[in-house]
Amino acid sequence: MRAGVIKAYILKELTELFRTRLIIMVYLMPSMILLLFGYGIRMEVTHARIVILDNDQSHYSQLLTSKFEDSKYFDPMVMQISEKEALHLIKQAKAEMILIIPSSFEKRLIHGQKTEIGLFIDAAFPTRATTMESYVQGVILQAASEVGQKRSQNALITINSRNLFNQAMRDENAMVPGLIGLVLLVAPAILSALLIVKEKERGTIFNFYASPIRKHEFILAKLTPVFLLHSVNIFILFLWATWLFEVPFRGSFALYWVSSELYILISLGIGMLISIVTRSQIAAVVITVIVTLLPGFLYSGIILPISAMDHESYIEAHMFPVMYYNHILYDAFLIGEGLDSPTNRLYLGILVLYGATLLLLGTLFLKKELK
Repeated sequence: MRAGVIKAYILKELTELFRTRLIIMVYLMPSMILLLFGYGIRMEVTHARIVILDNDQSHYSQLLTSKFEDSKYFDPMVMQISEKEALHLIKQAKAEMILIIPSSFEKRLIHGQKTEIGLFIDAAFPTRATTMESYVQGVILQAASEVGQKRSQNALITINSRNLFNQAMRDENAMVPGLIGLVLLVAPAILSALLIVKEKERGTIFNFYASPIRKHEFILAKLTPVFLLHSVNIFILFLWATWLFEVPFRGSFALYWVSSELYILISLGIGMLISIVTRSQIAAVVITVIVTLLPGFLYSGIILPISAMDHESYIEAHMFPVMYYNHILYDAFLIGEGLDSPTNRLYLGILVLYGATLLLLGTLFLKKELK
């Protein structure tokens, strides 16, 4: 491997990045994605508008109503209207839920009889509807538990729950580490996808065909500047996460840094392969976005835990590197097991294998000749 030749190509690539101002995209794009999605994605539902139809007007029904009024998750509206009018409020998007307390609510509770409460939810967005339903069930169970303790004096079952790793239940703690994995997959891949295909469009690829430089030297010279520039983003994104979003960091910074460097190398390898097989920059960018952005959302664990996926989706999630890297990220930020965890060691080894395979495939697919 000739260091002088590689150095000359690296200087050429750096000059090209500065001349075309792509250096701005290297640092602007990752930060913008993290800030936009970090503030924009919210899994928690607060201030849900719920219409309460209290047909009983009793002590117990008012106790249940007060539980909704004291909760940050609901904005209750107690109304004396018909069910048809209440459902019309949902159709007009003026309410999201309707809770109907029957007229015999307190009487049945006092006599120990089964009673039913009606709940209608706007399920246009299923995930949000499921979340709101669980909140309502929690409020009702809490009220029922208090009523049961007052009547029997002794509670048969008491649930004492504790939240681990994200005690404050902050969306930022759950979303931002996963977004770092998404950012470091998309941004380096898009930039590296332009490295070789732009040479084809401009015709400067003939310099590579005619020169004595070897294929692995050419790939190394192409990827090194982008790799070094994006390595700075590892620290920039870390500062955004811990300082701006106030996400705790409980693990090993060395593990975070090493795994991030490997992950950037994988991202560059994906973009490089796309750049080799495509013939236009537009096609390269479109394919890169499809290959990185969509799997980055679907199979990273940001929206849906990998363990909750079924069959095909579970297998597909294990085919993309974002799942392995995000597992290490969440451990570094929220758990802190580090290399003591056998899963982290296994996933780190998979990232090494993934990166080596992509670089090998890039060297094999790159042809030093006209097609």
